[in-house]
Amino acid sequence: MQAIYIPHLLQTTNRTQTLTLDDFISGLDTLTPLRGKMSIRHGGTFLEIIVKAETIITLTCDRCLQQYNQRLPLQTSEIIWLDKNTDLPQNIPQEREIAWEDLSESLSVDGHFEVDTWLYEQLSLAMPLRRLCGKNCQQPTVISNETQTVMDGRWASLESLKRQL
Repeated sequence: MQAIYIPHLLQTTNRTQTLTLDDFISGLDTLTPLRGKMSIRHGGTFLEIIVKAETIITLTCDRCLQQYNQRLPLQTSEIIWLDKNTDLPQNIPQEREIAWEDLSESLSVDGHFEVDTWLYEQLSLAMPLRRLCGKNCQQPTVISNETQTVMDGRWASLESLKRQL
């Protein structure tokens, strides 16, 4: 997807550009392309971005380490402020106090809106924090001579080293 030159949005109908999404996002491994709609509206001093799309990703279960596919819906909106001073170099100290109202995204009035980058960031935020393949997912079990113990496969190398000592 190409970046959108922000001043060109002022010349579109209702200052809005609607994109039909049907493409893979670079840097994000998905099974299907991201499909949906995205609307970018120029509000004079801000951009309003609204997206409703979905894709399918392959995840690894945190508990059993099996891979599974999961639908990843994306339905979000964001306001990005336009500031003519955004591209100017600033001498900012390494440590300083920042007010809550200063914590906002901003772009240059004459800059570009990177659609791919914004979608990548939003999809990354939409990924589940806890990745479980199902409700009944069980840890792998290892049967030894003594007893049946539950062992996470990621610790197998450490268990082998313990037996050597």
